[in-house]
Amino acid sequence: DPRALAALARVRPGTRLVSICTGAFLLAAAGLLDGRRATTHWALTDHFRELFPRVELDADVLFVDHGDVLTSAGAASGVDVCLHLVRRDHGSEVANQVARRCVVPPYRDGGQAQYIERPVPPASGTGTGPTRDWALRRLDRPLSLDELAAHAAMSTRTFARRFREETGLSPGRWLTQQRLRRARHLLESSDLPVERVAHEVGFATATSLRRHLAAEAGVAPSAYRRTFRASVP
Repeated sequence: DPRALAALARVRPGTRLVSICTGAFLLAAAGLLDGRRATTHWALTDHFRELFPRVELDADVLFVDHGDVLTSAGAASGVDVCLHLVRRDHGSEVANQVARRCVVPPYRDGGQAQYIERPVPPASGTGTGPTRDWALRRLDRPLSLDELAAHAAMSTRTFARRFREETGLSPGRWLTQQRLRRARHLLESSDLPVERVAHEVGFATATSLRRHLAAEAGVAPSAYRRTFRASVP
């Protein structure tokens, strides 16, 4: 619709724009995603790529944050990206309160890869969900693939395959992700030294925490804490 494109053209440069689900098509049509990474609903990714080859489409994530432009996957991912914005602007304590009010999790594990249509094992009591819950209560301890598989009463190979089918992630990547999320929460909401934060979330050393956080957020724990603690009311 030319009127929609004209309206976007009048938006002041630098204004933060957020699309939910197929809203990414409109941003792409307006040229706002050219040369950028973006996402949309997984079922329409092939069509999106045909229409907008200049956009780097990532169909495996729940949302993409470019600072001034954010795109999210299916409709429910709009909640994820909005909670991300609250967390970015006001810190995890406020975001967690908002999530509780909305009766949704503050974070969702994995990306939209876990929602793409594919053969999945039949529902049973042998899924990895109970083991993930068990692991979340023990993030401060070393957790090997053998231990996780034993808790789920599966072979390591079966567990790893089932885990990826259910979450879109390997067990090791999922554990690292959960540890980083808890570390970020502690950095934002407590005065614990970085070494203590690393211990509380299961990283062997503060150096390991620094390396993983730098890879994920691009900053050191101290810089992350300064940024987000300063923004909390």
